[in-house]
Amino acid sequence: MTTEDTLLGGRVRLRQPASGLRAGHDAVLLAASIPAKPGQAVLEAGCGTGAVFLCLMARIPGLRVTAIERDPTLAALARENAALNGWADQVTVLEADITDPALRPRLPACAHAFANPPYWPAGTPPPEALRANATHAEETPLAAWTTLLAHRLARLGSLTLILPAARLSDGIAALTAARCGSHTLLPLWPRPGQPAKRILLGGRHHGRSPARILPGLALHDGDGTAEAVLRRGAGLGL
Repeated sequence: MTTEDTLLGGRVRLRQPASGLRAGHDAVLLAASIPAKPGQAVLEAGCGTGAVFLCLMARIPGLRVTAIERDPTLAALARENAALNGWADQVTVLEADITDPALRPRLPACAHAFANPPYWPAGTPPPEALRANATHAEETPLAAWTTLLAHRLARLGSLTLILPAARLSDGIAALTAARCGSHTLLPLWPRPGQPAKRILLGGRHHGRSPARILPGLALHDGDGTAEAVLRRGAGLGL
């Protein structure tokens, strides 16, 4: 069973499974952080139902999207959602596992790459199979995601991840393994003065600039900054 929901204050329509892991703030925040320009090619790994690339396309016109999803049900929904929002001709969804060597020759060159990868190594997964696939990494290390994303990434193209704050060290190591330097960190705080639970972490392919820590975003800040991102599609400038 699926439901039809909206993101970005109704600008994006999204059909997704009624149970399991459902699109929310993480998808919108990741999309807001990607520094793409109109007409560029972008790549997403583990796209699920397409929430991230759809929010990105709502903010930046004319993008050409290649998205990878191994689950047939979710891949079909991602294609359906691209059509539902009028972008079917700009989106290619590849049904594949990121560890499959046959995938890399199918990837086009891209200016930006991004993912909301599984949060944790294999352990005790949640009960729903789709939720387990989305949040638990099984035997696939984070570096497998970043090296796949960087395979056809342009020099100085961006690679962006959203991760639990506890995986900051893993994220930096995975970006480095993919030859992505110039690291940029944006903490996501539940409220001002509280520790970050999520982070946005970016790098540039073959980048050599010093690392940067940007002013973080409080998701419940009261001053309208988070609301502008989550409901009106403002960018974060990572």
